[in-house]
Amino acid sequence: MKNKVVITCAITGGIHTPTLSDALPYKPADIAHQAIEAAEAGASILHLHARDPETGAPTGSPDVYNQFLPVIKQSTDAVVNITTGGSPDMEPEDRLAAALAFSPEMCSLNMGSMNFAFHGMGGKVTEWKFPWEKQYIADSEKFIFRNTFADIARNYELLADHGTRFEHECYDIGHLYNLAHFVDKGIAKPPFFIQSIFGLLGGIGPDLDNVVFMRRTADRLFGKDYIWSALGAGRHQMPVITQAAMLGGNVRVGLEDSLSIGPGKLASSNAEQVAKIVRILAEMNLEPATPTEARELLALKGGDRVNF
Repeated sequence: MKNKVVITCAITGGIHTPTLSDALPYKPADIAHQAIEAAEAGASILHLHARDPETGAPTGSPDVYNQFLPVIKQSTDAVVNITTGGSPDMEPEDRLAAALAFSPEMCSLNMGSMNFAFHGMGGKVTEWKFPWEKQYIADSEKFIFRNTFADIARNYELLADHGTRFEHECYDIGHLYNLAHFVDKGIAKPPFFIQSIFGLLGGIGPDLDNVVFMRRTADRLFGKDYIWSALGAGRHQMPVITQAAMLGGNVRVGLEDSLSIGPGKLASSNAEQVAKIVRILAEMNLEPATPTEARELLALKGGDRVNF
């Protein structure tokens, strides 16, 4: 797709907590509203987590997903991508529950276990909206985000009959080699959608040299069999994805990845971040891919073959 870029928007995630930004959606109606706005702004893929509507805590409950997935489907043609990552403290069964219930076109798939730390986020907060938030953030210093080879193989196996394809989330160079292992075993099928993640404590750093290194490594391992995208955590969001776009890649934004829209300024919505990267891409004579173009590029089954 010459001059086209697939924009993914990760609407709420399982890391940031409600106190950190009033814009972070956690009620089903707000998740749906922000997802639809992000699609209207130019996102062709919507990466979705669920939150407990009473407390804002991450949840894998299909009942909660069912409160916003049908609304999104009725209002936009964007590709729905359901997390299988959930949150680092969630059991593997809970992380898979929604994907198995709803058979989406896409799911995320984390490609390796890692330390997943964000314990510095709450340092300046004096009052919390919900009691769970402070301890959840502090405890991340000792989180191990479990994604063993057995866990990854299980995801491939359980979702194989659903026709669901994966956003392979790679937080470090070794995760690319983990994917190559599953390719060699004939389990992962091309085209592979690889999401490279930069700037998270516990993963590869956001240095621009690392962005190039990740791209070159993927080129060496997968040749023409993959589609590459990148995201930057926190303040690194826009610099990293701009570099990725310059290297011919696709991009991911969203309040899951960063709560900011610029230095010292919180984003007002997911759509604001989408609109910003659309403007940056336009300066490079690039434009957002449509959902139809994204489906064709990623060999997706179509929105008419999901269970919501």
